[in-house]
Amino acid sequence: MAARERNDVEISEDGEGPGAIVSFPFDAAAVERFREAFPRARWNDDLAAWRIPGTTAMLRVARWLDRELPSTFTLVDERGRDSFSFEPIVSPYLEAADEIVGRTPYSRTVIEELRAIPWAWWNGEDQAWHVPFRSIDELRRRGPSIEAAAQRSEPEARRKRREAAKSAPEYEEEKATAAERRRRRFPVPATEIPPPDRVLMSHEGPLVVLEVTGEIVPAEAAARHYPWSSELFDDLVWALWRRPTHEELVRAWPARRPTTTDAFRRGWWQPTIQELRAARRAARSVERAQETRRAGLSAND
Repeated sequence: MAARERNDVEISEDGEGPGAIVSFPFDAAAVERFREAFPRARWNDDLAAWRIPGTTAMLRVARWLDRELPSTFTLVDERGRDSFSFEPIVSPYLEAADEIVGRTPYSRTVIEELRAIPWAWWNGEDQAWHVPFRSIDELRRRGPSIEAAAQRSEPEARRKRREAAKSAPEYEEEKATAAERRRRRFPVPATEIPPPDRVLMSHEGPLVVLEVTGEIVPAEAAARHYPWSSELFDDLVWALWRRPTHEELVRAWPARRPTTTDAFRRGWWQPTIQELRAARRAARSVERAQETRRAGLSAND
């Protein structure tokens, strides 16, 4: 889809048949109203937009957007700006410009909090979160959590936690588990070998099996690093794996039925649609971060 300004909406014809492709700035309440108005709408991960079937979809969506999402938020933004001027949010992580711009060390908590703020959005070009003044009240409410999480994620704070963790009794065990995870292997029953080159779900998350080596898994290693495998009675062998790409996750076919207890016990299963959606979001986030880093390195060359 074509690039757009954050506060704009975009409607285009569906190239795969009668229908419309629509995207608009994220707001949980607006999305809920949208899904009520268009129950046949389906989210498309590739397009990062909604697809609505029907020959009149373009017209119906345009009318809904005109009613629900006004093209300008000037008045509410002005009120929010006045509120900010009267009672500014003092934080080393925030600055006021056309919108409130936030830059913090990486923190999952910060990301979750900012995503929950209506109309907040991530600007990949300046590597910062932008919060319109119309969302000032929600930013105030979530500000303490964002501030605390950002402070915990500062390099010096992280270093102190690492040093403290080294003296903890469980440090050596956690270090050994991390080293085992870097080997990209996991035990599978010798009698139930997972299919190769397919997106599967496991206790290690989504993966694609590259090879089953046939090497027997030592009982000590299985019990120490893969406690879920203790319920298996078959001989265990090592399977080598890699993480699937976002494209592979999008193409993966979800399971038609809930995962069975036996599948959990053997350690691998066909992912459900809920598991695939979560994995797609995570993979897309990782790939975008990698693209941003590569673009930054190219710009510095």
